[in-house]
Amino acid sequence: MTILQPPASAAADIAARIAVVRAGRRRRSRRRVIAVTALSVALVALMGAMIMLGNTIYPLSDVLAVMRGETVPGASFTVGTLRIPRAIIGALAGLAFGAAGATFQTMLRNPLASPDVIGISSGASAAAVISLVVLHWSGTATMLVALIAGIVTAALIYLAARGGESTGGRLILIGIGIGAMLEAVVSYTIQRAAEWDVAVAMRWLTGSLNGVRWESVVPLGLSVLVLLPVLVLLSRDLRALELGDAAASALGVRVDLVRVLLIISAVALTCFATATTGPIAFVAFLAGPIATRIVGHGGTVTVPAALTGGCLVLAADLIGQFMFDTKFPVGVITGILGAPFLLYLLIRTSRRGGSS
Repeated sequence: MTILQPPASAAADIAARIAVVRAGRRRRSRRRVIAVTALSVALVALMGAMIMLGNTIYPLSDVLAVMRGETVPGASFTVGTLRIPRAIIGALAGLAFGAAGATFQTMLRNPLASPDVIGISSGASAAAVISLVVLHWSGTATMLVALIAGIVTAALIYLAARGGESTGGRLILIGIGIGAMLEAVVSYTIQRAAEWDVAVAMRWLTGSLNGVRWESVVPLGLSVLVLLPVLVLLSRDLRALELGDAAASALGVRVDLVRVLLIISAVALTCFATATTGPIAFVAFLAGPIATRIVGHGGTVTVPAALTGGCLVLAADLIGQFMFDTKFPVGVITGILGAPFLLYLLIRTSRRGGSS
């Protein structure tokens, strides 16, 4: 039996194409490693800046001494009690928002599909405002109520949108509608509240790192430590879902199970972060697109988006504290950054007549 061999020119052409593909993969991998390393360094640098800068600027030696447990006059309280937990919670909240937002945007194949746009954060916000203004709860109780309400809101949105071939589109539309209703509940509750309760609620609704303490680090840190690796482990299946349910099933992905796990993990991250800092606007919305621009297409952006979210929160908090005569909460700065990008996406989507 004679085995036909391809002509020499055809074999050379195939080898050249394979070499081009491999070179492209190496370039993308190298760019990804450099980008993730740079984002990690930027995150650590921003945390250092938040810890050292303030009304009193402490040198790195004093900060390290406080971290070692030594007593440094002035720095022990300011750095150890106020600045370090603020920097840690800002970074953790950014990691959570960034990873959750990128997961929703990739899974639903729509840059508008971030938790703060589709109503999940609104559920947590409405419950927290009722807890603060009506029930006069605070601290852990408010965090727990916001967490449960966000998860319940996400479950209702998912169940209402489930079924058929356009689950993603329906989920976005239903989420926006439910979010609008919940925002109306927030507005009505604040309108009927006493003046001193309004100030407390508005400070929480804006999204702020003011007043965070060490006791908030543990629940948020554990949620990121447990749930972020889940999203990373499912990132390959997430890439398959981006191709559509039929294609993902053909590739061996258990679509319903993977989607439920992704939604639960992303929603829980969003709710833990929102319950700790309030709904910091547009971090989940911006982190994924920015990370994609940095690392390029062709791979998952869960880790880069998480790091980008952390950098966004810390950088916005530094801007709000030091760039203006008046100190602004971090949510005000991220809202200023995110609103124009949202308008840009809406305009581009309407011109294309569909999802961008």
